[in-house]
Amino acid sequence: MTDPVVPGSLAALQARYGERHRWLLLLSLMIGTMASVMSSTIVNVAIPDMSQHFALGQDRAHWVSSGFMAAMTVSMLTTPWLLARFGYRQTYLICMWLLLLGGIGGGFSNHFGLVLVARACEGLAAGVVQPIPAIIILRAFAQNEQGRASGIFGMGVVLAPAIGPSIGGVLVDWFGWRSIFFMVAPFCVVSMWLAYKFVPITAPGGVAADRGGAPLDWIGLLLATAGTLSLLNGLVHLHDGAPLLAGGLLVIATLSCAGFVWWERRIARAGNTTAGATRGAAAPLMSFDLFGYRQFAMGTVVAFIYGTALFGSTYLLPVFMQRGLVLSPSYVGTILLPAGFILAGTIALVGRLADHQPAHRLVSIGLLLLASSFALMVTVNTTTSLFVLVAWAIIGRIGLGFILPSLNLGSMRGVDRALIPQGASVINFMRMLGGAIGVSLCGILLEWRLAAHGDSLTALATSSARLDAFDEVFCVVAGICAVAIIAAWQLRERATPAPPSAD
Repeated sequence: MTDPVVPGSLAALQARYGERHRWLLLLSLMIGTMASVMSSTIVNVAIPDMSQHFALGQDRAHWVSSGFMAAMTVSMLTTPWLLARFGYRQTYLICMWLLLLGGIGGGFSNHFGLVLVARACEGLAAGVVQPIPAIIILRAFAQNEQGRASGIFGMGVVLAPAIGPSIGGVLVDWFGWRSIFFMVAPFCVVSMWLAYKFVPITAPGGVAADRGGAPLDWIGLLLATAGTLSLLNGLVHLHDGAPLLAGGLLVIATLSCAGFVWWERRIARAGNTTAGATRGAAAPLMSFDLFGYRQFAMGTVVAFIYGTALFGSTYLLPVFMQRGLVLSPSYVGTILLPAGFILAGTIALVGRLADHQPAHRLVSIGLLLLASSFALMVTVNTTTSLFVLVAWAIIGRIGLGFILPSLNLGSMRGVDRALIPQGASVINFMRMLGGAIGVSLCGILLEWRLAAHGDSLTALATSSARLDAFDEVFCVVAGICAVAIIAAWQLRERATPAPPSAD
């Protein structure tokens, strides 16, 4: 253990704040995570106005969301290495500075390329930050407190996307799309102040950060980046008149994925040998030992499919309301606000249930409600009462409230403590990879179905053909959620021995 007299160490903070410290630490991380979540979702309210400002087609405009998702997805794999190398506090502060600079830079950008660079910076920061709370909850809290901690943390975090679109919609109407980039600034500043007080300088497990430790697995990171970017670009070009380019990119994505798996297994084997266990040997970004745990393996499947549906719909819903139902950005935010508050309350309630109820049951109920919400959106048109739209959105948010506190806990139960940082990063990576693909797929499917119905989002007036196109995409997203229920049921605990523990 680190010497408790070292200022800022885990032992020193625990000695100073006692049992309160883990809750204060969770609060500190919650504020920063709120900023990262807000940066990932609030920009969707401004996509239509941004598209008009830069004269973008739908195939390019969706990169504002999917570019962020791609950067966030890849950077998640680096979280365990960064925490081991630099400790919690320095890693967290660097991310908050990068998120702050990305928000300010995006707000002042006069070229769409600079907006994408700013979004990539925000995505890189958000990707590193988001697995950290799960690591803290699984390490610092007893098993009978983990659900409660997840519920409280999740309730706070979802308030950001709940309130964000409403405030962002008003800002877009009053000050233009640039203003929404600046919303993350106060959250970043507050989170950095809290980090200096409550986030330890130590690494996971309370040990000192090892700045001279194993180097980053750059080859694995480059393969993961190449695979993710090639996959997303390939999906985009499938329907923009460049099938050969799309096919080539998808082949590169497949080869990169295969190369990543081969390389990670290779350096894992090398690290298990005496010669490979030297300080100069890189540790794998993704430990495939995790997939020896059945619940974890099924959890990654659920996380991937769930991410595809969730983030795809996060992009789709605001566009549907603005371009399909012809509602203003501020009106869209107001409509989604009640559902956001209900989501926060549901997470707090389900978090307590997660300490006593089987995770597979809670996750399955959530996915069923989420699928139902998307399917019911088919009944909405320009003559539908807004109360109906709000009700369908609330059903989906209740579903999310069942899933969010339960999925990580159900997937990580039984995983060796030494693998918890890797496990938290992999679960988040799979969820965000699904999310990045989901944003692209929803944009592509929408463009395809609009073209099939002889319509386009560039036309200001809506039509029944446009609503039909949206309905078809909603049905696809509902089907994806329904498929995830099959994998979610495999999260149930069985009386089978777990893989050998490292203890």
